[in-house]
Amino acid sequence: MSDIKKVVLAYSGGLDTSVIVKWLQDEYQCEVVTFTADLGQGEEVEPARAKAEAMGVKEIYIEDLREEFVANYVFPMFRANTIYEGEYLLGTSIARPLIARRLVEIAEATGADAISHGATGKGNDQVRFELGAYALTPGIQVIAPWRDWDLNSRESLLAYAEKHGIAVEMKRGKKSPYSMDANLLHISYEGGPLEDPWTEAEEDMWRWSVSPEKAPEEPTYIELSYEKGDIVAIDGKPTSPADVLEYLNKVGGANGVGRLDIVENRYVGMKARGCYETPGGTIMLRAHRAIESITLDRESAHLKDEIMPRYATLIYNGYWWSPEREALQALIDNTQKYVNGDVRVKLYKGNVTVVGRRSEQTLFDESIATFEDDEGAYNQKDAEGFIKLNALRLRIAAGKGRKL
Repeated sequence: MSDIKKVVLAYSGGLDTSVIVKWLQDEYQCEVVTFTADLGQGEEVEPARAKAEAMGVKEIYIEDLREEFVANYVFPMFRANTIYEGEYLLGTSIARPLIARRLVEIAEATGADAISHGATGKGNDQVRFELGAYALTPGIQVIAPWRDWDLNSRESLLAYAEKHGIAVEMKRGKKSPYSMDANLLHISYEGGPLEDPWTEAEEDMWRWSVSPEKAPEEPTYIELSYEKGDIVAIDGKPTSPADVLEYLNKVGGANGVGRLDIVENRYVGMKARGCYETPGGTIMLRAHRAIESITLDRESAHLKDEIMPRYATLIYNGYWWSPEREALQALIDNTQKYVNGDVRVKLYKGNVTVVGRRSEQTLFDESIATFEDDEGAYNQKDAEGFIKLNALRLRIAAGKGRKL
């Protein structure tokens, strides 16, 4: 431990990371630099400064990364229509590469010997933080207190905090609250009653959305404008990436959109139950598929659908900074050059319904698709040869007596 003189800690100001500051100072006799990222979690991040100062931290980084987060991480992911195991929109996963990058950049800028985080030894985040850090700075040292110390419960953390005079907000006695993580893309809930996958989530747990039953009786319509696969305007008004998600979260949540209750397969091997609210992301996914439906060639669209599960797994498992993710991203981004136009969606009691799509680059040709007289735009006689050629192998096999 003697070679560790300075550590950069991913610091939220909450119980875990506040305890980690003191633990690092005592165990390593080192200087601690704190880094707090504002990714749109909906809570003030500036109070983290006062808490860090109270524990003797001299170098404190608090950064507003909301626009960078959405523009350079969320939007590229949504160009792929990314969804993990058929349901999860990867709200936690996609935030970790940016935090990892800033951790190692701050370590270099401050001359730190190591970085540290508050992820537990049971979760995915330890993998995501550390894979990112090693990919960007191969020689970086990582300190993961949850894998080293004996403070393995909230009660022990609270006792440690009380012993060392560490201020703790929202202290709830011995009853553990939900473990929550929030950013502009989503808010997640784990632990407590959710550890029993048969137990329904309590209604008062949800923070961003009303229940579909209590959503307005009248639908809400939104028009989203796309350029190269990204939303650039809402209802005709140019909008920044962060503002896009902030607005869609608000209007989606008000209409009961975006709740999810799943059991997912963690990279470390266990199954875990989590609840998520992703109102804006739910709208974005539906709308992006709609604009692609008229602007993407069939085989390009199908290829994207084939590689998407692999791409989603890379992000979930922490491989954002891997060469294979970058290669897939290049392919995905190449498909988006004609994904321009507008999508109109209707939000009603938890549902997102696409009700219109248009584009100057549309591949939808009404003169061909029509059920009315197409005036020779499509020769239906051509279909006979097409069908017979595609049936040839089936006919040969059946003629040889092969039975399905």
